[in-house]
Amino acid sequence: MFSNIFHLIFFNPLYNLLITLSAFLPGQSFGGAIIVLTLLVKLILLPLQHQALKIQKKMKLLEPKLAEVKKLYSQDKNEQAKKTMALYREHGVNPLTTFWTILIQIPVILALFLVFRSGAALQPEILYTFVPRPEAISLIWLGLIDLTKAFFPLALLVGVSQFIQLWLAMPAPIAPSEPPKSATPPSQTNSPQDFARKLQAQMRYTLPIFIVFAASTLPAAIGLYWLTSNLFAIGHELVVRRESKVLVG
Repeated sequence: MFSNIFHLIFFNPLYNLLITLSAFLPGQSFGGAIIVLTLLVKLILLPLQHQALKIQKKMKLLEPKLAEVKKLYSQDKNEQAKKTMALYREHGVNPLTTFWTILIQIPVILALFLVFRSGAALQPEILYTFVPRPEAISLIWLGLIDLTKAFFPLALLVGVSQFIQLWLAMPAPIAPSEPPKSATPPSQTNSPQDFARKLQAQMRYTLPIFIVFAASTLPAAIGLYWLTSNLFAIGHELVVRRESKVLVG
């Protein structure tokens, strides 16, 4: 039942739109249809994503004030929670916004992935009656890349774009100052913040490498979608970073 609902609401409409774009684009280009459909979906989801990203930036800028609240009310957790929520309300921050916007986008992103993976094989049984049947979809993009097969240079571009996107979204954390010689040994002073900092630093380098290998095993159609999505996210991140300078006073 869930599968039927997913196909009815998400997969089938996106698949039909992909075939429609392929039919009307010059040369009936499947690659061009992937780029256009990805950008269309990203633009539709942009208000949700933009709001979530602004909230993330606000929360990042509020970290010093939150740390001050935590320090002042370290012995009174109830008051600490009240002051934290008051600070969020003062600056228009709802921490749950990011969670809900991501949750809403998951089925759309999954449907896009499945559509691009299977879109090369025409499925007349799920095409709407008003959707034109292209005579022959061109599966060769730029006269070079077979979108039904893996293409390592494209996977490499996906990894590079993912690194840039992560670098913008997660700036390199400032390393803590070296403790004095009389201080407790580092092995005994590891804090959750230290762990998060190290994990974030590792993700910025290891995740793009993993993505390169993953994309190199998938059809180039998925890599093209991934690259288009990353480039859109990079542009969006740059816009929000510029706006975030005035979000918190």
